[in-house]
Amino acid sequence: MLTLKGLSKRYNTGDMALREVSLEVPAGQVLTLIGPSGAGKSTLIRCINRLVEPSAGSVALDGRELTSLRGAPLRQARRQIGMIFQNYALVERLSVMENVLSGRLAYIGFWRSYFRRFPPQDVRQAVHLLERVGLESMLDKRGDALSGGQKQRVGIARALMQNPKLLLVDEPTASLDPKTSRQIMRLICELCREQNLAAIINIHDVALARQFADRVVGLREGAIVYDGTPEGLTPDMLTSIYGEEDWNAAQQVEGPGEQAETTRAVDRALLEGHP
Repeated sequence: MLTLKGLSKRYNTGDMALREVSLEVPAGQVLTLIGPSGAGKSTLIRCINRLVEPSAGSVALDGRELTSLRGAPLRQARRQIGMIFQNYALVERLSVMENVLSGRLAYIGFWRSYFRRFPPQDVRQAVHLLERVGLESMLDKRGDALSGGQKQRVGIARALMQNPKLLLVDEPTASLDPKTSRQIMRLICELCREQNLAAIINIHDVALARQFADRVVGLREGAIVYDGTPEGLTPDMLTSIYGEEDWNAAQQVEGPGEQAETTRAVDRALLEGHP
């Protein structure tokens, strides 16, 4: 269980990025964060794992307070939080296998990692995860030889190598085509449910949030303005999150269960049109 209480962040410029955000995210739940650019979505994720220091409030994972930790205790706590980045954050000169094994660096120490001496059980786990994300034939391929979707799959496997309790995912589909975006979201959600992981996914694509999330939280100007099911994202609610638009046009679909690519293009255009 992830618990946020009154989490706030004010930058040195005086800008208030988060305003007393309180949430509970149980194990196994996939929560998507939506909202216009500058709403505080990325800041919220980074405050949870302390890449950004919150100005006030608390973060607790399974009852352990994280906001007061420093040094080695903080590094140990971060082992339980896997991060999947928008820009993949791979070491492109390394192989797929080496990038995935880097998820164990916090466990094995500097020298073993420097000489790439990973325990056999870690190697077996990495192979299993690469099979699970569909990259079993690419173990030796360099990171810079992969497509965007393949790089994101490597990032997912690397995060899971930590054996985390929580996944933080920052715009995982921003650079991907519509079909690959659905595949990546489906894969993340399936893995979270298989491993009973809580997940917070920062995403601009309302259609994907509706299709895959258990729960949607809408942020505007650093505050929560919606917390509920995907079905509750009515045109009026989307207006309260993003501002005025023709949200009825953005909700049309073609065929049962599949979001039309044209509709996804409308969603993106609408979202990018708001600051």
